[in-house]
Amino acid sequence: MKKQGIIPLSLIMALAVILAAVYAPAAEGPTEKAASTGIEDQTGIAVTIYNVNLGLVKDKRKIRLRKGRGDLRFMDVASQIIPPSVSIRSLGKGEGLRVLEQNYEYDLLSPQKLLDKYVGKEVKLYQKNPYTEREEVVAATLLSNNGGPIFRIGDGITFGHPGRIVFPGVPQDLISKPTLVWLIENDREEAQEVEASYLTNGINWRADYVATLNEKDDRADLAGWVTIDNKSGAAYREAKIKLVAGDVNRVKEEKQYRDKMLAFAEGAARPAAPQFKEESFFEYHIYTLQRPSTIKDNQTKQINLVTADNIPVKKELLYQGAPYYYYSRYGDAMANQKVGVYVQIQNRKEDNLGIPLPKGTVRVYKRDSEGSLQFIGEDSIDHTPKDEKIRIKLGDAFDVVGTRKQTDWKKIAYDTYEAAFEISLRNHKKEDVTVRVVEPVPGDWTMLSSSSPYKKTEAHTAEFGIPVAKDTETILTYRVRMRY
Repeated sequence: MKKQGIIPLSLIMALAVILAAVYAPAAEGPTEKAASTGIEDQTGIAVTIYNVNLGLVKDKRKIRLRKGRGDLRFMDVASQIIPPSVSIRSLGKGEGLRVLEQNYEYDLLSPQKLLDKYVGKEVKLYQKNPYTEREEVVAATLLSNNGGPIFRIGDGITFGHPGRIVFPGVPQDLISKPTLVWLIENDREEAQEVEASYLTNGINWRADYVATLNEKDDRADLAGWVTIDNKSGAAYREAKIKLVAGDVNRVKEEKQYRDKMLAFAEGAARPAAPQFKEESFFEYHIYTLQRPSTIKDNQTKQINLVTADNIPVKKELLYQGAPYYYYSRYGDAMANQKVGVYVQIQNRKEDNLGIPLPKGTVRVYKRDSEGSLQFIGEDSIDHTPKDEKIRIKLGDAFDVVGTRKQTDWKKIAYDTYEAAFEISLRNHKKEDVTVRVVEPVPGDWTMLSSSSPYKKTEAHTAEFGIPVAKDTETILTYRVRMRY
């Protein structure tokens, strides 16, 4: 019998190395486990809000990333984010962070989505036995979730099961909150501050103004308020807030809304230090809040913008015609047209204003004989630069009445006509008034006669200033020749 030899130890070790090399698992690629960052890493946030339902968010966070290539999950961003607008950069020196791919994940976890993901899979149904009052567990397969879950339990199919549905886990492609995901290349091992910036819909601002007239209607106190409406799907805590006023072009409809401002009207006369710093920017104006402020999700916030007292006001009563009155021989002009009531404010420094005012709604109040503040009208204003006029329509006069009738109309030639009108203005107030009558006369016209002086303020406009004493009637008559 041949004696078997002993295998040397060195040969055994060499063989082990070879087997380890052969059967070792394949090396993993350069992508490491995804790093994540949430609001707890935030070091600062700034929000620039445009009055076209748009916001620019700059979110700074201090994070530590592995060196090399990997995923970065950036959570706690606005749910109405505009993905193509997103960018990220390292705030340190040099190019330590490079973005290779960018994704926005918004397939959010919800009961409907969870049921949809488990169609064709097994779940557990928990139901309390009415006799033993113990909870029983039944294994079931979810067959469909169209209009409600349908289950296969054993050999039977059922729907409307009264028990609780328990899922074995959350699918990987469902997330609890909107998340930005970047595939990045990182060259730094130490912690670094990064800034992600993006545009988001769902955040808007507008200006609301409260004007309180004095007893004589010739002075007013003005308070302006900024109303921020945040429905972007994120909260901005202790944020640096900037507001951009101007007509920024967007392919999106601007949302309109109204706010109750009586509480602010009651306090409008109390002066306050300005909270916003205003500066021109491109063709717009920026208003920067001089302190941090928190804007919660689904919150409407109001911040004082401007306060001005004792502003000179010009009150105006306007009776205005229409161009079509002059084309008819049948005298079908509107007979009982209302007399409009307006107030004008000059936005200039010598009148205690003189700052660019964003567009918004002006609500006007006045105190009654008992000292109670009463609402007397509102109007919208456009963006108004300094040294320009603000004109606010409050409504129609009650005690000043105007009527109009066409007293003559004739054709002189194939392109020449004559028309005559009589306008009656009646004042039932306790004081004298002056009514501004504006007549939009078409074509090439000549005033043949008029009972009161007029001004040709524009090519197709004749204006009359008609004084009407209290409890009296004043008649304006005129004849005009037109060629058109």
